[in-house]
Amino acid sequence: MPNELGFHPDRLARIDRFLAEKYVTPGKLPGTLTMVARHGDIAHLGMTGHADVERGVAMSQDTIFRIYSMTKPVTSVALMMLVEEGRIALEDPVQRYIPEWKNLGVFVAGTHKLGFQTAPVKRPMQVVDLLRHTAGLTYGFQLRSNIDEAYRREKIGEIEKAGTLADMIAALGKLPLEFSPGDAWNYSVATDVCGWLVEVVSGQKFEDFLSERLFVPLGMVDTGFHVGAGQGHRLASCYQPNRTGGIALQDDAATSSFLKPAAFISGGGGLVSTAGDYMKFAQMLLNGGSVDGHRYLGRKTLDLMTANHLPGNGSIASMSKSLFSEAAYDGIGFGLGFATTMESSRTLMPGSDGDFFWGGAASTFFWVDPEEDLIGLFMTQLMPSSTYPVRREVRTMVYAALDD
Repeated sequence: MPNELGFHPDRLARIDRFLAEKYVTPGKLPGTLTMVARHGDIAHLGMTGHADVERGVAMSQDTIFRIYSMTKPVTSVALMMLVEEGRIALEDPVQRYIPEWKNLGVFVAGTHKLGFQTAPVKRPMQVVDLLRHTAGLTYGFQLRSNIDEAYRREKIGEIEKAGTLADMIAALGKLPLEFSPGDAWNYSVATDVCGWLVEVVSGQKFEDFLSERLFVPLGMVDTGFHVGAGQGHRLASCYQPNRTGGIALQDDAATSSFLKPAAFISGGGGLVSTAGDYMKFAQMLLNGGSVDGHRYLGRKTLDLMTANHLPGNGSIASMSKSLFSEAAYDGIGFGLGFATTMESSRTLMPGSDGDFFWGGAASTFFWVDPEEDLIGLFMTQLMPSSTYPVRREVRTMVYAALDD
């Protein structure tokens, strides 16, 4: 019961009424699923609207979602498992594992079509730069620079593209960096590169490593880089805003590329999952790396991952070159795979210093608050995630329901 976990039941219940009235009934979101856990138990599971509007399929507890960049924390945990085993170190130069990146330069001028002028890096890219997005890489959808444009031309980091992770690594080796590693923060394909490092260092396919070391032991039976055989009817459709304030299909569940095995295994955004599966992963994080007697990561490793790693204790707001990220407010730093709250008062919403979180392009979101022993998880399927402030609203209402 919510009250036994320190929540006011009526205040938790109003989250779903709010989502239905403001977003689902007016047709701004197809449907929502909100899950809140505290002290290791589920305090709230609420669903509104549809997983598939066109076919009238209601949102359900076992709906499968494209979690896009909520893949990044999973990949980061996998790489840190190898760090714990002494097989790779955060300070290692990336070129040790990707020799063809040895001579990467920093953009000075030019275009993809006419050629680039570059300058030498101030220091080599390190593994830690990939985990904290200070590597000098980017995303094509940033629409900010000539390097972004080159990524779009080469389709680098596009999950639905043809080609493989190895192809992406090779293509990146031919393009300049946006900036010298460590000089700035830029949301990027860096976590896809972390997936490649897992593959190189472990000697296993990246997807096999995740399955063996995380998904199977955690019981994440519906999480993978495509929807499992016979489970296509559980995949939600994905939507985007239309010109009238409603939604239009962006990726039909019946024809989605996520229904078949992917060529490009994206550690930055390729997973599908359910709320229940991702809650198992988040609970492992909140527990300091262990669940049911199985230790995935050491407690101090999680402490390291959730600390702010931006140079000079900077914030995303002060260091970012991005036009887009999954954290758009002040007081936020970045650790090794997650954003982390440095000063909750600067975010202008309830929370705790040291909570950590991330979201996905289709508006999914999770956060872990060790101080309150709390996990929040919000699932829907609307791109882009910046369309509505729904994550802030849900988070605020969860904290407003605390009653102990």
